Amino acid sequence: MLLYVNGDSHSAGAELVKDYCFAEDDNRYRHYGRTPHPEAIPKTFGHHLSKKLNAGYFLDAESASSNDRILRTTQLFLGEKIRKPRTIVIGWSSWEREEFWHTDRYYQFTASGTDSVPEELELDYKIWVAEQTNDTLRIKHIYWHNKIWDFHQELVEKNVKHLFFNAMQNFNPGWVESKDWQGSYIEPYDNNWVYINWAKQQGFLTANFFGSHYGEDAHKAWARELHTRLTGPVESSTINTRVVNARVNPYKPRKL
Repeated sequence: MLLYVNGDSHSAGAELVKDYCFAEDDNRYRHYGRTPHPEAIPKTFGHHLSKKLNAGYFLDAESASSNDRILRTTQLFLGEKIRKPRTIVIGWSSWEREEFWHTDRYYQFTASGTDSVPEELELDYKIWVAEQTNDTLRIKHIYWHNKIWDFHQELVEKNVKHLFFNAMQNFNPGWVESKDWQGSYIEPYDNNWVYINWAKQQGFLTANFFGSHYGEDAHKAWARELHTRLTGPVESSTINTRVVNARVNPYKPRKL
C-alpha cells in the first residue's frame, strides 16, 4: 500500500526544521533544490498518516506550489505504471497562484510579490502580481472549483481512493455552488476547515514565531483527522451539484 501526498508548504513540512522551506535552504542539501527538507519529511502529517495506515509514503509537495503544479505532478505520478498509489491526499493551495514555463523549467508565481524569479522574468512577475484583483481571484476560484471536481470524478472512475483539503483558502459559497464530494473533500466550503485556520483554532502555534507554518504537533493532529476521514464511513450531503462555468480560463500554465 502506498500513500501519495501532494500540496504546498503545509504538506511539504516547511519550517519543521529551523526556518527551511526548501531543501536548498540548507547548505547540506542544496543539491536537492526545491524539494522538501529531508529531515522535515518524517515530521509531516503525511508521514504520520502513512504509519497509521501501515503504508509506504511518497511526498510530492513543494513549498510555494500552485495548484497547477500540484495537479500536473499528481497526474504524472498516476501515469507511472510502476507505482500504483492506493490513497492520494492533496492539500490544495491558494487559488491565485500559477506556474509558468520559462527556458527549461516551471516557475511558481504567488501574490506575495517576493518570489525568486530570473532577472528576465522580474517585470512579468511584477505585472502579474498587480493583476491579482478580486475579480481575477473570483475567476480563478470558479475555475479551480470545476477543475478539482473534474479531477475528483476522474479518480472516482479509476477507483483511486483520495482525500482533498484546502490548505489556505476555502471555496467561497457566494462564488460557487456546492457539490457533493461524497466524503472525498474535507468541508471545502467551510473556512473553519481550512488547514491553517483549523490548526490555529485547535490552539497550535506556528513552528517559528514570525512564520506561517505549524509544527509537528499540528501535523500529528491533522494526520489523526485525515485517518478518521479515510477509514470512517463516507457521508454524502444532499446539495446542488450544478456545474458553474467560469470564463475561458486565461490562467493555465503558459510560457514566459
